Amino acid sequence: MTTAAGRPTLTVEETDSTGHGSLTQLLTTGPFPEALRAAIKASRLSLDRIQHRLALRGVTISVATLSYWQSGRRRPERPESLEALRHLESVLGVPQSGLSALLGPPRPRGRRCRPTTMMPIDALWARRERVANLLSKVDTSSDLKLGRISQHDRIEISADGGQKSVWVRQILRAEQDGPDRWALVFETEESDVLPEITNVRNCHLGRIARDHEANIMVAEMMFERPLTRGETLIMEYQLVFPEGHAPKGNNTFARKFRLPVREYVIEVRFDETNLPSRVQQYSVPAGDETPSRRRNLTLDSGGGVHAVALGFGPGVFGIRWEWPNR
Repeated sequence: MTTAAGRPTLTVEETDSTGHGSLTQLLTTGPFPEALRAAIKASRLSLDRIQHRLALRGVTISVATLSYWQSGRRRPERPESLEALRHLESVLGVPQSGLSALLGPPRPRGRRCRPTTMMPIDALWARRERVANLLSKVDTSSDLKLGRISQHDRIEISADGGQKSVWVRQILRAEQDGPDRWALVFETEESDVLPEITNVRNCHLGRIARDHEANIMVAEMMFERPLTRGETLIMEYQLVFPEGHAPKGNNTFARKFRLPVREYVIEVRFDETNLPSRVQQYSVPAGDETPSRRRNLTLDSGGGVHAVALGFGPGVFGIRWEWPNR
């Protein structure tokens, strides 16, 4: 944990004044006011001192505003407030986006405000009609009730360059009572079969809908029981292709997020007998047609790479690679 110069060493295991648990837990489950209150208490800084340290960073904010934020009477929503919150996270020594990821969508204001139109699940897929048809065959009502805390994808590439398996670990948080499943959408290319879903943890398979012509699959990942508001779930599963049917997938693996995810980790592990000549991470914000950010990645000693996205979405985040002399 990073601390500012001159401040005492802190531990994030301290219980906040509400008695609702450790700062670590609150930064995962929220809500925002309680997490901010616990972070301020752990910092041992008064609101006046926090205001002063923010001023040294060129951030002007009143003590009253800080008090309103931690009480829940107000929350940062305007661009200048969100920028101040990013500096506040550093002053308090919490991880980047640790507090801002708890905010969720802006609250509607005024009598005439209408609910914000939410991006449909199929919005980021090139073959939207095919995906929408499959989604109509499963229950997607839990999707908007689940916050995306963390997701970790590990893709194994075979010696012939095919994607032989994808291991997935997700941490989800119930934003309201009742979510009991996750709707998985998987699309592949250059394969005549769809993968098997196996090695499931803290969930089990529900209904599965497949479009073999388009190589798209939708599956219900059923939780052991409905979640209550604020409850978190760690869910794991693996997608495995039969031997000889691993798709090349245009030498790319990407994850589509229609709602923001606090942390996304993507790993690609290559067979050491066939390593790529170039690997690059990229992201495509929703509404854009081409990648807006790219970064070259370096293979580690085991023939793998990884990339991390914090507070990402909606949009597409992935890794792509090139083979030597191809």
